[in-house]
Parts: sequence; C-alpha cells; structure tokens
Amino acid sequence: MFEKELSRYWQTIIETMADGLMVVDPTGIIVSVNSAMEHLTGYSRAEIVGRSCSMLGCDVCAKERTEGLDKHCALFKKKSIRRAKCTLRKKDGSLLYAIKNASILKDSGDNVIGGVETLTDLSEVMNREKVISKLREELDSKDSFHGIIGASPVMRQAFALISSAAQSDAPIVIYGESGTGKELVAEAIHRIGQRRNKPFIKVNCAALNESLLESELFGHVKGAFTGAGHTRIGRFEAANQGDIFLDEIGDIPASVQVKLLRVLQEKEIERVGDHTPISIDVRIISATHKDLVKLVESGQFREDLYYRIGVIPIYLPPLRERREDIALLINSFIHRLRLKTEKPISGMSSNAFEILNAYGFPGNIREMMNIIEYAFVLCSKGDILPEHLPRLITTDTHRSSKQSRQLPYPQDAVGRQQILDALIATGGNKAESARMLGISRVSLYKWLRKYNIRMNKSISDAVSV
Repeated sequence: MFEKELSRYWQTIIETMADGLMVVDPTGIIVSVNSAMEHLTGYSRAEIVGRSCSMLGCDVCAKERTEGLDKHCALFKKKSIRRAKCTLRKKDGSLLYAIKNASILKDSGDNVIGGVETLTDLSEVMNREKVISKLREELDSKDSFHGIIGASPVMRQAFALISSAAQSDAPIVIYGESGTGKELVAEAIHRIGQRRNKPFIKVNCAALNESLLESELFGHVKGAFTGAGHTRIGRFEAANQGDIFLDEIGDIPASVQVKLLRVLQEKEIERVGDHTPISIDVRIISATHKDLVKLVESGQFREDLYYRIGVIPIYLPPLRERREDIALLINSFIHRLRLKTEKPISGMSSNAFEILNAYGFPGNIREMMNIIEYAFVLCSKGDILPEHLPRLITTDTHRSSKQSRQLPYPQDAVGRQQILDALIATGGNKAESARMLGISRVSLYKWLRKYNIRMNKSISDAVSV
C-alpha cells in the first residue's frame, strides 16, 4: 500500500513540474514523457512514446552522431549531462531552446536500463537576447550615435561636439526643446567620458519643490527638518568622482542656485542642517528647454551661475529643423516596436509617411515615438496607414506644422487649442493627453496654468477664463 501511495506521489510531482521530462531506453526509444514535455514539443504522448528520440532533432545528440560515435546520443556516452544548452525541433517545425539535464538509469545489477532527461524552456530568454542583439546592431549603425538616431548635417555636428565635450571635465549644458533627447545626450557624454566607470546620477529639478530639491541635491542630517529621522546623503555625494545630470536646471529656485554656485566654485557641499563642508569631485551636466539668457535678463537666473554651468553649450535642434532624420526615426521606432511586440507590421505607407513628414512635431522625438506606439495599437499587420495615426495629427497637420515653426520654445510650442483638442479626445485624461501631445505631465500642468485652462464637469466645456 505504501509503495502505491509513493508511486502516486511521484507521478503527481512529474505531471505538475514545469520542466519537460522524458525517459528513454538504451536504444533511444522514448518510453515516457510528462505533460510539460507535451506542451514544450507540441507532440502528444501517443505521437512521441515508442519513437526514437532523434525525432526531436536535439543538436547535442546530433553532434555525437555526426562524429561517428557508437552511442546514439551524448547521454549514453557521457553518463550524464549538466546544464547543456540545446536546440530541439518542435512538431510545428519551430525551434525550442532549452537547458538539458540528463542522467542514465541503472538497475540493481548496475546495468544501464535507460536514461532520463529534463528540459527547461529557454525560448523567452533567447528571444530577449535576439532583441538585445538587434538593438545593439541599431546602436552601432552608421546612422546612430550611442542610441541617438540622426544623419542630418546638424546632428552630425552635434555628435562631433558631444564626443569632444565628453573628454573634458568642464561643465556642460544641453539646450533643446522638450522631447529632443537631452537625457540621451547626457548619458552618451557619461558613457564615452573619462568618468564612465564611476556613478551617473540624474536629478529632475522641475519635479521637486525648493526644500525637497535642496535635500535631494545636498543631503540632510538627522533632525534638519520635520520628518528628517536620519542622516541622508544627497545626489552630489552619490555622484562623487562621476557625473551628475541636472535636468531642467532653468527651474532651480534662487536659494538653490546660490548653493549650486558654491559647488562649482569651491567643489564642496553642505548638507541641510549642517555646516561641515564635504569635498566632492563631480562633473556637472545640465539641461534645459528654457532660454537661460532671457531668464538671466529677467533676474530669474543668476548670471554668474549661467557662465559657470555653460562652459560647453550643446544645442539640440527640434525635429522640424532636421526633417532629413524623420524617415530614419520612423523606421527605427517601427523596428524597435516590432521586436518588442512581435507584431507583423512591415512599415509605414507612403500616405501615412507624408502626413508625418508634414507635421510640426511640437513634442519632437518623444511625440513621434508616442505616435508610432499609438499606431502599433491600432494596426494589426502590414503597413501603418493614415487611419492608424492619432486624429489630431491627421486633422491638424498643416496648422500644427505652421505653429511649431513659429514658436521657438516648448512652453509656447503647443497652442491652447491643441491642448483642448487633446483633453477632449482623451475624455479629460491628463496623462493620456500629455502622451498624445508628446510632453510630460509636468509640462502639461504648466501649460494649463499658462493658458488658464480649467476643467469643468463636461470636457467639452473646458474653458479659458
């Protein structure tokens, strides 16, 4: 009775295990398989039991046979196999990538009576490796610079400047509208710079209020303010010997500007609530979508800080000023999303491309990426057509293009009507509206305040007062 229960116990384990299991006799005939093996190979028990294991086309065993060995597979030659990567052929003809573990079976007289193999599915891992490999190829292509796509003359000039600036320790400021890829440039500078093996710390200065920003940058000591229950190092200390990226530096309040100036001049910081200077060695990379010269003229940004952070200025052109790159970017994004989603989308129709080529892209490359992602949702296969593009793009292409060419900075690049159209189209969903416009939610809230747009109960009643 006990033996029957034990047998039932092991049978349950074998049938519920995630790995495929196969038992073969000394001649390689399949004696038994579990449910997972059926699922992995696509063969039912009736189709596979009683047949030679060579039907699965295992490359490890095939190698042994091609070398003319007397044993029909690696298992009976080596007595065991541990964590061997192998490829099998499934019933539908596709490949199964797996990790094989196997061992021979012996009776009480030490005679070989068969072998048992387990297979762990590696298909998902291999697919990810293929995606990574394809993306690496894209990064290394002649039209790409460390992940930044562009072949236009203005971008090639920018790439040359980035390469030179990366070898310097001087502060760098990256100018560009929202969505032009300023963060990608900062990452490229760190990746090819002399501090590439040291920390790279990012701070979005627009996302934090004055008190939080100061604590984030410089750290604080225990009891420095309500809620400061322990001493905490800041981002500058965390970036010591590396690079720190200060995104949206134009939004830093005056009090923090003074402390940042000291960091640049003295190369030391003080934690909030403490007066002990801490020496640091950090290269500052800044970015902004604002016109810092105008901020200096209006007294919102310190002139001495402006000259300190802007030793090496890098200007990223908006997409409307590098239209030669639109086709490259569209193809690149389609390729990436095809790898990610595995959708059989071949490309973009000429009509759809003409619409995008004429569009102003106020949200720049980020907006283009959002548009392609939107199209991938609607398009199931074949070419992306005009009907797969967002309605705002297809109905307002001419107006948007004209407007985006006239307005130099992103805080003015999206007009009031475009914002209202996006809010109405998304049912008042601000996150989705920002995504449709190719901007961040923070930027959308700024524009809502700028245009004094408020939302009433009905989306269609959104008004400016």
